Amino acid sequence: MTQITSPSFSAKSTQWRQLVLGIILMMSISSSQYVWTLFVDPIQKHLGGSLAAIQVTFSIFVVLQTWFSPFQAFLIERFGPRLLMTIGSLLIGASWFFSATVSSITQLYLTYGVLGGIGSGIIYVGVIGLMVRWFPHRRGLATGLAAAGYGAGAILTTFPIAHMIKTSGYSHALFLFGIIQGAVGLIAAQGLVKPPSYQPKATSIANRTKSYRPSEMLRTAPFWLLFIMMSMMSTSGLMIVSEVGPIAKDYGVSHALVLGVAALPLSLTLSRFTNGLTRPFFGWLSDSIGRENTMFIAFSLEALSIVLLISFVTNPALFVVLTGLAFFGWGEIFSLFPSTLTDFYGSEHATLNYGLLYMAQGVGALLGGPLSASLESATGSWTPVFVIVALMDVLTAILAITVLKQLHKRWTPLAENLSKESLAE
Repeated sequence: MTQITSPSFSAKSTQWRQLVLGIILMMSISSSQYVWTLFVDPIQKHLGGSLAAIQVTFSIFVVLQTWFSPFQAFLIERFGPRLLMTIGSLLIGASWFFSATVSSITQLYLTYGVLGGIGSGIIYVGVIGLMVRWFPHRRGLATGLAAAGYGAGAILTTFPIAHMIKTSGYSHALFLFGIIQGAVGLIAAQGLVKPPSYQPKATSIANRTKSYRPSEMLRTAPFWLLFIMMSMMSTSGLMIVSEVGPIAKDYGVSHALVLGVAALPLSLTLSRFTNGLTRPFFGWLSDSIGRENTMFIAFSLEALSIVLLISFVTNPALFVVLTGLAFFGWGEIFSLFPSTLTDFYGSEHATLNYGLLYMAQGVGALLGGPLSASLESATGSWTPVFVIVALMDVLTAILAITVLKQLHKRWTPLAENLSKESLAE
């Protein structure tokens, strides 16, 4: 591992302040992705159209959140995190505020999808990029904690939003929580600062301190392998994120009581908890036993949970437990992949480099959202969707423990123009 001088006591205290602010910002954008499924049914009833057409909103949101991230990361590096995070928070608030009054699916695409996707992308890639630079010695843990804010933040909003939709309508929920989320993010953004440049010590493994520019990184094999792996894992998780509501409805468990609570909002709440817990846990574990070993364990767990969910999807209690387990096996991708990327390519250009990798999440949104709904519509069953994503999980786990692990062992970035071909030799 790269050896880097430890920051001073003052810098350490600033590290943790930045992490706390980053977590708050991540929590402020969490509901846009993880509570979306609660809005699908009432919006579809109000606007009409097919489930696949409504779910295009979710795909637009994630695609713009991810595919614009390289440009957003460039702006963050150019103008600093405070200004861009402020803009991102305002866009998130506006996306919910204006979605409350839409009268067509096209308007929904432009508000919830476009404004929300761009706003959340600015905050997500900016916070992760800051954390891998503020915590050079504990990247897995730091990115895991920050990503946990995104994964678990919706715990605070799931039941209130579900209750408000039921009692006051989805428009009121969008209006009120749009204002709250935008305000929280706006306040937290004002405290963000760039980290100092910690200088590498002289070391026998100094060849591992090279920081790759995006143009150099894109010419190497590990990046494209990570991109393919993250695309497959994103597909698996985003299928559940976007479709858990329709799945629960189709199998008759959404309103069934579990411990006196409706199964769907209980499932969403438990999933937000496990989705948050998994990120720092597996990030911490990867700092200890290695990224690839941790990926194999986590991705295999995700595959197992999907297989079990296929078998017991009509049981309300097991539906709640197994969807929570599925998120525990999936959410860690947002700590493992940025940490692994920075291990390979250094921290100097971490924000922009991760912005390029994060585009894989957009690929997953296209496959996990409307295409999964279209496949269910064509076959009349969710089983083929479950089978495909489980196979993706297994394949990604195998790639991590075999191909990626070998590339990491042989990774000696001595040349400025190290190419994909030289790594494949």
